[in-house]
Amino acid sequence: MKDIDLRFETLALHGNGAQNEAHNAIRFPVYSGVAFDFDRAEDMELAFTYRKPAHAYSRITNPTVDHFEKKLTLLEDGLGTIALSSGMAALSTTLLALLQQGDSIVASKHLFGNTYSLLKETLTPFGVETRFVDIRNPEEVEKAVDPTTRILLLETITNPQMVVPDFNEIAEIARQHGVVVMVDGTVTTPYLFKAKDFGAHLVLHSTTKYISGGATSVGGAVVDLGTYDWRRNPALTKYHKYGQGAFLARLRMEVHRNFGSCMAPQSAYLQTLGLETLFLRVKTSCENSLRIAGFLQQRGEVIKVNYPGLAESSFHELARRQFNGGYGGVLSFELGSKEEAFRFINKLKLIRRATNINDNKTLIIHPASTIFSDCSPEEREQMDVPDTLIRLSVGIENVRDLINDISQALDNLKL
Repeated sequence: MKDIDLRFETLALHGNGAQNEAHNAIRFPVYSGVAFDFDRAEDMELAFTYRKPAHAYSRITNPTVDHFEKKLTLLEDGLGTIALSSGMAALSTTLLALLQQGDSIVASKHLFGNTYSLLKETLTPFGVETRFVDIRNPEEVEKAVDPTTRILLLETITNPQMVVPDFNEIAEIARQHGVVVMVDGTVTTPYLFKAKDFGAHLVLHSTTKYISGGATSVGGAVVDLGTYDWRRNPALTKYHKYGQGAFLARLRMEVHRNFGSCMAPQSAYLQTLGLETLFLRVKTSCENSLRIAGFLQQRGEVIKVNYPGLAESSFHELARRQFNGGYGGVLSFELGSKEEAFRFINKLKLIRRATNINDNKTLIIHPASTIFSDCSPEEREQMDVPDTLIRLSVGIENVRDLINDISQALDNLKL
């Protein structure tokens, strides 16, 4: 199919097909074993020294995981992908591959709670500084970049604030300073956001979310889009001989192998299935989210609604220009107090009180007391996560049922 120009939906189903599968199965099977046999000792040596592609041990590479990686690479129009055990594993191993003591990161201050903790608490003692900036302010971003800066890290839509960066502005700052643009595309997926078209060099996904097919399995992935000259990165000096593949070489041959955060074959199989229906589920949850955001705007109990799909959102035009006809399946809104937020959440009958986003089911959570509970009140204020904020991850149920559930919970809020 290399000579056929296929669109996203078709690539998700047929890209990197299983034509070479031993038994001609049209769906690539699960290779759940650990070790792989070799005909000769010489072949084994070639495999272990990376001079001949071959699967030797599933912690390093596995046929089922490899199939998933190649399919995701196709959908991102990238150079290569490495799948890992979780989204946080994808983030942490990528940072370990690209950073040395004394390096710095410039990151959006609007980050997922665990990402913020990794940067601020875990990496700092190892001599890596993170400067948190308001990604909406290009002057502030550029001022934070200096000769030690290796990475500019941001999310396509922040969770739970719903901030949308101007990627063209960010990419231009990064280009001028030779910095890697690393984008967390979890909320948008390659279906809604083509990171390569907006100046990104690496795109990360928590594949646990949309890609898994609806919270079927935990996983993560990092895709090298093939757009950065890795000779500019000193942490990769030993791997510069691999040229454009230097980052993937270090991640696969050293960091990923040594830290052992590999994706399980069973997870890769489920997530490959998830890719097949990704566009259908993304479309439905985006449509549902827009309807619900509009409904919440009309309710007097709701102080504020954050969703870039709303025409009133300050990020609407950016989102419309950068995303493929949808605005994500997550929104947030504020009630009058933390107590009201808790009462509302407790009165819901259909919507599940649970963490995670982009499940097939609609999930609700109070971010300040859960995901951001390790942060101080001052940190939460800086990150725009007030006690009054509620995050709603909208699933693929009938939207009228979801609105009815939200409506009855708001109606009974004062009872």
